[in-house]
Order: sequence, then structure tokens, then C-alpha cells
Amino acid sequence: MSKTVTLRINEEVYNRFRGLAQHDNRSLSNFIETAALRFVEEHEYVDEFEMAEIRDNTSLNGSIKRGVRDSKAKRGRFV
Repeated sequence: MSKTVTLRINEEVYNRFRGLAQHDNRSLSNFIETAALRFVEEHEYVDEFEMAEIRDNTSLNGSIKRGVRDSKAKRGRFV
């Protein structure tokens, strides 16, 4: 079931969103929803370059592995 959300934006932002929505032949509501979902998807997951950096960081990986072992052994204090 869809929900109604009230959003307060200034006129300049409104006009920009409205123009972009019209350019895509979409409603303003659909444009804002799609843009918000895209933002969340792009920032919710690690991109391939960041993941490669994480995999190559031996110190970080060692720390994560120690943390997992400590967690399984119920050692330490978790905050």
C-alpha cells in the first residue's frame, strides 16, 4: 500500500525536479522516489574498487577475523 509523504523544498529545487521529471516523462512523485532509491542503492553497498581495497588490506582482514573468533567464543565486550 502506498503512503503519502509531505516534502518541503524551495522553489528552485522544485523547478529543477519538475523539469527533470518532465524530461523523463514521469510524475514528480515518481521522479523523487526513483532518485531517492537510486541514491540509497548506490550508497548502501560497497563498489568493486572499495571492495578490492578492503580485500587487499591484510591488517583490516586480520582484525575482522579476530573479531569474528572473539564473537563466536563470546569473548570481549560488544558495544
